[in-house]
Amino acid sequence: MQSRPVIEMSSTRALLGPSTVMATGTVLSRITGIARDIALAAALGFFLVSDAYSLGNSLPTIVYILVVGGALNAVFIPQLVRRMESDADDGKAYADRLLTLTGAVLIVLAIAAVIAAPWIVDLYTPADYPQEQFELAVAFARLCLPQIFFYGVYTMLAQVLNSRGKFGAPMFAPIANNIVAIATFGLFIAVAGTSAAADGELTTGQVLLLGIGTTLGVVVQAIILFPVLSRAGYNWRPRFDWRDQGLGKAAKLAGWTIGLVLVNQITYVVITRLAAQANVDAAAAGVTAAGITTYQKAHLVFMLPHSVITISIVTALLPALSRLAHEGKLKEVGDDVAGAMRVVAALIVPVSALLLVLGSDVSVVLFGYGAATTEQAAVMGDIVSIFMLGLLPFTLFYVLLRGFYSLEDTRTPFLVTVAFSAVMLVLVVGLFSVLTNVGVTGAGGPQVASIALGYVLAYWFGFALLWLWLALRLGGLQTPRTIWVLVRLVFAGVATVAVMAIARVYLINSGPLPEWSAQVTSAVTIVVIGAIGAGAFVLFAWLVRVQEVSSALRMVKSKVMRS
Repeated sequence: MQSRPVIEMSSTRALLGPSTVMATGTVLSRITGIARDIALAAALGFFLVSDAYSLGNSLPTIVYILVVGGALNAVFIPQLVRRMESDADDGKAYADRLLTLTGAVLIVLAIAAVIAAPWIVDLYTPADYPQEQFELAVAFARLCLPQIFFYGVYTMLAQVLNSRGKFGAPMFAPIANNIVAIATFGLFIAVAGTSAAADGELTTGQVLLLGIGTTLGVVVQAIILFPVLSRAGYNWRPRFDWRDQGLGKAAKLAGWTIGLVLVNQITYVVITRLAAQANVDAAAAGVTAAGITTYQKAHLVFMLPHSVITISIVTALLPALSRLAHEGKLKEVGDDVAGAMRVVAALIVPVSALLLVLGSDVSVVLFGYGAATTEQAAVMGDIVSIFMLGLLPFTLFYVLLRGFYSLEDTRTPFLVTVAFSAVMLVLVVGLFSVLTNVGVTGAGGPQVASIALGYVLAYWFGFALLWLWLALRLGGLQTPRTIWVLVRLVFAGVATVAVMAIARVYLINSGPLPEWSAQVTSAVTIVVIGAIGAGAFVLFAWLVRVQEVSSALRMVKSKVMRS
């Protein structure tokens, strides 16, 4: 029992190298990703035209998000790690076959999706969606759906690199994608100005510019990994001898993960239809626009700390977990998952507290330009604040999933996802319907907020269910210790939110701020209240003796120094 902290510190040091590189790449890619979305908001705002683009582009990207969230990871990393250890050629032939087979499937799916674009868009839009916007969404979908193949290629190549201990390049590749997209939106603004979206009409040339430019970025993101693979000693060669080559196990695992994707897609269909309905109602009522784009950009901000912190730490941890599971050391798997949960939570909780209070200010600073009005950005910020209530369970849910994937168990995550998605659908539809029944229609902001709240509550349920299931499977997740740490972290977070909220009210309503523009006022508010919040959280965490905060801060300091 006394040796475990030493093991934890050793594991932490072992993760610092790869996770530091990954975190650096992730931070840079997310910064350029935010710049990309700022450019999108400046070009198209949050109007119905923007929703049509967001819908068309989200059809391939949502598949990519689900893949990164665990679908292909569950198949690739554990299988490639084992074949690298057991095969004489370090698993190269197996990787060739797996890449060839999956690539062939992706090509067929991408072609089928382009052909079926009108039916797919119809699935994601409400019955009263304007016909002009429907046709625009179909046009964007046909231009963007080929991204399915290139996102898949990127993800597969990234997993081959990860299985060979090369974590950096996959985190840096999306930067190229974002740069191409930023250039595309900048060119659109130069050609069409910032009023085209508000007018509700785009020319054929403008549609082609946006659609082709967006897809080109994804193509660059994928092909940029080929030379990196070559330098890592792997050169892909197409192989079609798939029979009796050990792919059956991967196919079985993939079957469950495909089911997981489908379940998540059903949930996403409902959410998208409701968000589209919210913007249609807002347009009809003449109130501030809020719909699919509002929801997606708020979710982007919600995902940012998760991507920088959780994915960087856990992706580097997964190969080690797979090896421990392969050796039958289930208790050590449980201990490492629990340790990762505590470290991640110590970083996630203060970020949640900061964005819960400052969500509106952050959104105004980032998205209140060009075609996007300050009011539209502020509404988006309110959705960000609601999302922050679910950042802790969302990110710990992700950590727990990796525990199952290390065991090559994709069936359990599928079953939990079914239960979790059912709860989410009930909550999201129920809350949206309540607002409609009490007359809150034509107000896109509150309607989208109800979707975000249902999402948050569902993740608390899914997190608890997954924790119990994995603890039973591994014989424990240091549950008493981990719960006690989480309780104290949540207390420190709630106290920090209270301090920040009081300080923000004073600063905005009674403080010394001059009559600045909304963006400048929000920027000053972020700096002042953010500093107060950071200090308050460290103080409260110290008062309740949460040692993981100090450990997490030391880890961050080490990453920064290494970077």
